Amino acid sequence: MSIDDPAQPRPARSRSTRPQSANPQSPHPEPVQAEPVQAPPAEPQAPGPQAAEPKTARRPDGSPAAGPAAGQAAAPAVPGPATEPAPPEPDEGAAGATHESAAGATRESDTESDTESAAEAAAGSGGPGARARTLRPAVLRLHFYAGLLIAPFLLVAAVTGFLYAASYQIEKVVYADELTVPVPGNPNPAPLSAQVEAAVAAHPGKPVTQVWPSAEDDATTRVLLADPALGTSESLAVFVDPYTAEVRGDLVSYGSSGALPVRAWISELHRHLHLGEPGRFYSELAASWLWVVALGGLFLWLRRRRATRGPLPPVRGLLLPERGLRGRRRSLSWHGSVGIWAVLGLLFLSATGLTWSKYAGANIGELREQLRGATPAVTATVEPGGSGGGGHEGHEGHGEAHGESGHRPGAGADIGLDRLLDIAAEQRLDGPVVITVPAEENGAYVVTENDKQWPVHLDAVSVHPMTGEVVDTLAFADFPVLAQLSRFGIDAHMGLFLGLPNQLLLMALATGLVVLIVLGYRMWWQRRPTRDTGFRAARPPAARGAWRKAPVHLLLPLLAVAAVVGWYLPLFGWGLLLFLAVDAVRAAVARRRDGTLAPGDRAG
Repeated sequence: MSIDDPAQPRPARSRSTRPQSANPQSPHPEPVQAEPVQAPPAEPQAPGPQAAEPKTARRPDGSPAAGPAAGQAAAPAVPGPATEPAPPEPDEGAAGATHESAAGATRESDTESDTESAAEAAAGSGGPGARARTLRPAVLRLHFYAGLLIAPFLLVAAVTGFLYAASYQIEKVVYADELTVPVPGNPNPAPLSAQVEAAVAAHPGKPVTQVWPSAEDDATTRVLLADPALGTSESLAVFVDPYTAEVRGDLVSYGSSGALPVRAWISELHRHLHLGEPGRFYSELAASWLWVVALGGLFLWLRRRRATRGPLPPVRGLLLPERGLRGRRRSLSWHGSVGIWAVLGLLFLSATGLTWSKYAGANIGELREQLRGATPAVTATVEPGGSGGGGHEGHEGHGEAHGESGHRPGAGADIGLDRLLDIAAEQRLDGPVVITVPAEENGAYVVTENDKQWPVHLDAVSVHPMTGEVVDTLAFADFPVLAQLSRFGIDAHMGLFLGLPNQLLLMALATGLVVLIVLGYRMWWQRRPTRDTGFRAARPPAARGAWRKAPVHLLLPLLAVAAVVGWYLPLFGWGLLLFLAVDAVRAAVARRRDGTLAPGDRAG
């Protein structure tokens, strides 16, 4: 035990205030008065040949420490040059008791700091404040266990999410030769049909599925070809110089976002750790519990600030860490301040991330359909008889355009891609567009705006490939509100909604989540007993069965809400049931052994 530790009591040098008896062998013939350690000093006793009864040493909790029992005479002082009694042995007796009691006092101080019972009582004894106080132990215990057990999954999601947010800029650097071209002095783009023909000529036998015309002066045109050797949702992207119609390279493109290999690899790492379908459990588990941890932390932080600062805590006390703190209190102050800044973003990431999950995502999709919030799609088929009546008017030459190798834009009676772009412009589709080539003989061209950055441009139009007639139009403004919000949320989660600022914000949120996890584990480590022999994990900051002590009129609605949410988010529901079961089992086991354990050794 270090004497510099302010949390530990200093051992008393002498608790007797009587004068020492004269010793003919001592160099000090006069009686020496020992300095008292407590006020008021004890009444001095008359000197005599035998030492008087010393005061019984007390531990911080009031129990007697090891030493002479009450009413037992102390041993005579050993003659020598010093007048102070020899210290007790460090292994047993008063020093060992002081060590144990000091550790218990430290743990009791931590528990008192966590519960803040005195401050909570001062905050009010009725109304919403009283109801919140009854829920605080249960929320604190749930927040502790959820943070402790789910944090590894959240840490992986945060690190891989940070990499994905940065992948857009990484992609531009790694594939600069394929994505960009030098702009000539007099830019005059070649016809789009010529650019597509150059891509097909470089890879004969592969049908065209999509065309992404150059959207910027220094951007290439991307032609996607179907390749049987590639996997599902994969295409061969051929990059063509829009000015010279020369092929600059080809890469594998993934999904509707057109991710190239580096970004696609990071995306799969973030989604399922390259473990396939089993790996998706990690991301769904993280998204299912992130909002629980975030809301629980917000509740606890607001309650703590209200209890210590009054009904209306200052803004600075909520948003900024306190100064001059040390140890676990300093970690808690930083943990709460960082969390209050990140809580809205974490809730957003949890909600939008669930839409990609396996089980919760399917349930959310069904719920959106029931609420008529599904994303609509433009009609992409044409009637076999055309618009002029029976027969095959308008389909003459369609067999030449659609052969065994798929639809060939411009072949036979096909209107061609250049005419198609003119029709799309007439329908006010003037932003970056994606052209989807018909996959079936009765299919139509679909031109969709691809500007997902605010203000978004996501209108679509379908066109008859032989007649150029507009088959259907779909404006993003006509989407159901829920579908619009889903589109905004998904694009913001991917870092597309606001472009580079969106990506920087996502990286900041990921960094904040990592900091919260590290500080959370640090507080858990700082709560551990420091005087026990061997390693021992820190106890939970709230007592077992705290959720069972909540009032019934609050507990029943909360359980009902948890049941509904658990139905739609299965990994949250099963995890919550597991937590309640483990907590109940631990309480039952602890009740059996509490009779044989000292109060300070009972686990939380």
